[in-house]
Amino acid sequence: MNNTTILECRDVWKIYGAKADSFLEHTPDPKKGELRKENLIGAVRRANVQIRKGEIFVIMGLSGSGKSTLVRCLSRLVEPTAGEIFFEGKNLLTMSEAELIEIRRTKMGMVFQQFALLPHLTVLENAAFPLDVQGVDKKNREARAMEMVELVGLKGRENNYPRELSGGQQQRVGIARSLVVEPDLWFLDEPFSALDPLIRREMQDEFMRLQNMLHKTIVFITHDFDEAIRLADRIAVMKDGEIQQVATPEELVLNPATDYVAEFTRHVSRSKVITAGSIVQPLGDAAFAGTVLHSQLIDDIAKQVEDSDAPYKVEKDGEVIGQITRQGVIDVLVGRS
Repeated sequence: MNNTTILECRDVWKIYGAKADSFLEHTPDPKKGELRKENLIGAVRRANVQIRKGEIFVIMGLSGSGKSTLVRCLSRLVEPTAGEIFFEGKNLLTMSEAELIEIRRTKMGMVFQQFALLPHLTVLENAAFPLDVQGVDKKNREARAMEMVELVGLKGRENNYPRELSGGQQQRVGIARSLVVEPDLWFLDEPFSALDPLIRREMQDEFMRLQNMLHKTIVFITHDFDEAIRLADRIAVMKDGEIQQVATPEELVLNPATDYVAEFTRHVSRSKVITAGSIVQPLGDAAFAGTVLHSQLIDDIAKQVEDSDAPYKVEKDGEVIGQITRQGVIDVLVGRS
């Protein structure tokens, strides 16, 4: 991930109801009560987001928070009522329909909760379908699709039909289909929420494996905070159409910006979001049991540190920045840090 912004929205609103456009012109920053009085629904309210190239950016919130509407605005599947949206520096809202279609075909991939596979097509044909729409010849599109089928672990199933696959396998086909055009930006709207817990965990593992290989820019929607902290580089927490806070999982837990974010994160296992670098202490005189990286989660290193009488060195970019101790880890595990 780098700091280059690939997608940005500025003061984006999506209001549903009669004469929403004119209402917003006369009332540029309406409160919820003002919207209700006019029988309007503020699905997205003054959203500002910058998404960096190569990051997994998770938008999360409870049902009705506006997260799916915001993502549909970002991809212009839904027309915002007001605001600006820039993709690679170009305003999506001023593009022609033809320009927008071309971007969706070549630069954006989308995976939704509903698999939306074509039942009369095989796995390979489903995966190749976006290239078929682009007019790519059969030999080349099937070769590319086969690469994606293998990438998502479905080699040997390429001639099966959707009805012959499990839910998790069908979702893998959806992922292969969205990747076949090599998108720069990948939208995933609760892609695993319809799966049972075991398959969901397996798909999260698969998703992380793919991201480690492909380094895509990903906008991922979920209502599951455990899923969010497992996958995200940064998280936007939404409530009633508003973005409450944008931060890393660790920052959300340690420094919630609002009471809502604090409540939302209250029951998160802190060891799953706090890193060694956050509890580092000055170096002492004792011998060290080993070395951990500043970015490692406490949950991943707790056992080895707890089992040792000696502290561990903490390294960042090849330099020792301090140490962590058994007591420091225990404080995190019991909620004292």
